[in-house]
Amino acid sequence: MKSALIIRHVPYEGVAGYRQSIEDAGYQVDRIDVCDPAFPSLDLREPDLLIMMGGPMGIYDQIEHPWIRCQMRRLALRLAADLPTLGVCFGAQMIAAALGADVYRGHAREVGFHPVQVHVADSPLRHVAGVPVLHWHGDTFTLPPHAELLASSHVYPHQAFRRGRNLLALQFHAEMGEDPRFDAWLAQSPDDVAAAGHTQATLRHAHDAHGPGAVQAGRAMIGEWLAGLA
Repeated sequence: MKSALIIRHVPYEGVAGYRQSIEDAGYQVDRIDVCDPAFPSLDLREPDLLIMMGGPMGIYDQIEHPWIRCQMRRLALRLAADLPTLGVCFGAQMIAAALGADVYRGHAREVGFHPVQVHVADSPLRHVAGVPVLHWHGDTFTLPPHAELLASSHVYPHQAFRRGRNLLALQFHAEMGEDPRFDAWLAQSPDDVAAAGHTQATLRHAHDAHGPGAVQAGRAMIGEWLAGLA
């Protein structure tokens, strides 16, 4: 059976709704947290599929989180080998940085459910076109060299990109919408909620209204991407 490894940067940001698509594609899923003593010595080229999830930190927080530099070095080796890799939110920013893009604090907090504009109609992102999906970030990035821009939002132009068939980076969270850990997101980041003009009540309402549709679309997107891996 093929192996898939999920890197969790914080306990409350896991693979959530994407797990079903990954398992349906024939992968045995394992997970490691960056605080695990085994993480610094792990060769990120070993899994057949690597999934890096989100977190509240930024690429520039390497003094506070020294594992970032270590992970970036090993990620660059994996990307150089063109091995199947998925990055979500902070994971997408790490991929962008490893490919030579600039990652930096943006002009606004993008938090809440709204759709992205899909630029490539025949890409796996066609499944999320017009679907309100969860956004939760304040950092953004330039488009890496040789990357194809797949989606934008009204807040930030770079919401998703790919390089070839084996690399997909998603700034948004189409995996979230049915996971009870959403309550932990609200509890961990009240300033983000307020800065984006929301309350916990309005975000919970949006989660209940849009979450199931977002996850259904996200699963279809990831399933199609996995089916097309080189």
